Amino acid sequence: MTPPDPRGAALRRFGMSITALTVLGHTVLGFEQAYLTPVVAVLAAVVTEILLEFVDAAAGGRRPRYTGARGQVVNFLLPAYISGLACAMLLYANHRLWPVVLASVVAVSSKYFVRVPLSGRWRHVLNPSNTGIVVVLLLFPWVGIAPPYQFTEWFSGWLDALAPAVLLVAGTLLNAKLTRRVPLILGWLGGFVLQAVLRALITDISLTSALLPVTGVAFVLFTNYMITDPGTTPSRPRNQLVFGAATAAVYGVLVHLHIVFGLFFALVITCVVRAAVLVALDVYRRWAPDVPRQADAEPLLVASRVPNSVRETAR
Repeated sequence: MTPPDPRGAALRRFGMSITALTVLGHTVLGFEQAYLTPVVAVLAAVVTEILLEFVDAAAGGRRPRYTGARGQVVNFLLPAYISGLACAMLLYANHRLWPVVLASVVAVSSKYFVRVPLSGRWRHVLNPSNTGIVVVLLLFPWVGIAPPYQFTEWFSGWLDALAPAVLLVAGTLLNAKLTRRVPLILGWLGGFVLQAVLRALITDISLTSALLPVTGVAFVLFTNYMITDPGTTPSRPRNQLVFGAATAAVYGVLVHLHIVFGLFFALVITCVVRAAVLVALDVYRRWAPDVPRQADAEPLLVASRVPNSVRETAR
């Protein structure tokens, strides 16, 4: 009997979760984007996925993945669907739809145009949704992140804590059972607290202010549903800890430099650094073919295992 595919199960649960949150957001919670925003974002993401897969399959002489069995097709399209909904949920461009459409297209395109060798295969390394959001934020300063209060805007009293509590429980179960990214979350949270303490010690900011983002729904979403993307993060627990802590460290530097939207920029920077390390390791293996290949060579900062002489040469 074939064991269930954890990736497929995780994608389905994540897809159901973000769909439910989108529907509730526009009907109950207080999302301020137009009702049409998630629709056009998903359409843009799915169409882009199909077109680029067609080109990639033709170039590689293989069948497109959207021509397989129904379950395989669903698993193939779900990442694009999720990216579209995430961009629609997190970006706010007033009444304009095209910035969200652009973010969705960039999110999906990054999986095809930014790849590095990993365990003998070419894999994408940039978190798709986060990449699309960052590109739009950089290109159009008048576009912003959706206000955090929209997740509880129509709630009052004890109901204000309901949305983050539900997201926290659901996300924790998802990451513990399916994505197996709990070490990454622990590294991120521990690093976030540490950078807050250091900033409070070396600057005039209060520790309470530095830790305040932890209490928001946006932080819960980022922690449980954005940074834990299995396709663009390490698999080994130790490397997950490093990845999470590194993202928090970059965030602390960005906030200290008064750069807004630090969560999203920190994640994309960490992904780029990890990609550079993976490329350097691949170059090292090509120059030293006698070195045994590892089954999971995806760490963020495993360069510490490489001799100094090799590191200097790779530079």
